[in-house]
Amino acid sequence: MKSSNKAYVFKWKAAIMLVITFSLLQSCDEDIPSIKSLPILTPTKVDETAGNWKTVLNINASSISLPTAEAISSAAYQAELAELVSLSTNRTASQTNTANYWAAGAVVRWNEIARALVAKYNIAPVVGAPANPNKPFSNPPFAARAYALLSVAQYDALVTSWKFKYQINRPAPASSNASIKLLTPETTLPSFPSEHAVVAEASRKVLEFLFPAEKEYLQKLADENKNSRKWAGANTQSDLDAGTSLGSQVATLAINRAKTDRMSQAGSQTTFIDYFNIARIAESDRWISLELPYRPPMLPLYGKVKPWYDSVSAFAALPPAPPSLSSSEFKNALQEVRTIADNRTREQWRIADFWADGAGTFTPPGHWNLIAQELIVEAKWSEVRSARVFSLMNRAVMDAGILCWYAKYQYYLPRPSQVDPAIKTATGIPNFPAYTSGHASFSAAAATLLAYLFPSNAGQLLNQADEAALSRLYGGIHYRFDNDRGKECGAKIGQLAVAWAQADGAN
Repeated sequence: MKSSNKAYVFKWKAAIMLVITFSLLQSCDEDIPSIKSLPILTPTKVDETAGNWKTVLNINASSISLPTAEAISSAAYQAELAELVSLSTNRTASQTNTANYWAAGAVVRWNEIARALVAKYNIAPVVGAPANPNKPFSNPPFAARAYALLSVAQYDALVTSWKFKYQINRPAPASSNASIKLLTPETTLPSFPSEHAVVAEASRKVLEFLFPAEKEYLQKLADENKNSRKWAGANTQSDLDAGTSLGSQVATLAINRAKTDRMSQAGSQTTFIDYFNIARIAESDRWISLELPYRPPMLPLYGKVKPWYDSVSAFAALPPAPPSLSSSEFKNALQEVRTIADNRTREQWRIADFWADGAGTFTPPGHWNLIAQELIVEAKWSEVRSARVFSLMNRAVMDAGILCWYAKYQYYLPRPSQVDPAIKTATGIPNFPAYTSGHASFSAAAATLLAYLFPSNAGQLLNQADEAALSRLYGGIHYRFDNDRGKECGAKIGQLAVAWAQADGAN
């Protein structure tokens, strides 16, 4: 399978963005606004009815408390407008850069920050070292959960903010004072509460929960995001205060769910042996860790983590058993892996490398977040509709991972190079069983949902998912049936996300 030239460009752009964002995380003194790789967001529509869209956490707006919105004619509000006039008239070059950076969209910028954090922490801990909650290992399952939790908090907070925006209906500051020098396009979207402050605070709290050591840095980013709206002339301080309050309250609800989703038990190395009754599989047919020194299997009980889509059940959706190691079907599949490994072409090497997303990267789920971001930016969707994309997709990706991980430890199928040590892999060998393929599962779920939301890109997206799955065969770490069953399971969960999207009121 050949990729288009666009794939090469995409990889280059992805690498550049990752390096830039990662470098920012290494130095809190870096000037973030110097990055200007995205255009200022000018939404094709403001989605006036988004306050009526279905939320994931069933947010009751009446339970959300906000500061009082002062009347436009009040002295307090007039003083806020005067502050914007002064700030916009006297803003520095650095403030201009900051405002332009965040004006590309708070949702996509915070997704970039999350991907960079995942990459920073995607390094396996030293074997035998005690777990450090301040330095989590952001492997693919952890990353899928992180992206989902962030996206849900952003989406639910924005839907709720849209409800308040049109209830309170405070116009944008520039419409009340023509002396404000806007950096961003004029908008009909009501300004109270600020959507940027909503996203900044929800994102800060969720990411701090996931990456505790980054607390100060995340606060710095959130402050810059909020201040940028005053420098741009787009929001008053009271708009920002209301958004901060709302974002914080919704983030707390998302974090409370995360505290009870069973992720804290996913790494148990004793419970899973009893839970899956590993003794039922002949010792000669069992997967073993190929890492030296020996490392226990990765997150063996991730398959028991609570899914986002209620219809997902690891038991009901479990794929059929893989072929037995003594069957001709298995032997033929193993021979295919060996033949590719012995004769791997440059194109197969390229595909295996392009989709590897191993240690030190933002993982396969992060790869699909970057793909989604490019589609969102091109479509010029509003903040709330952009958040909807990430929320729908990342929940599907996480649920696909849950089902995949349940299958892995249910069947405990050895990797190809365990059965045939002569197989030379083109990428690292993951520390968990083979069946089904995580890449195939994640990718099919993401592509199925994105193809629904972006129908003109459907063919390309589904081809990308096929190539992502095939890359693992080319890499020598999966059998073809791992990929085929993984794609089937991922596509089914992607369809659950499509069904949710069809009924959430946003179409």
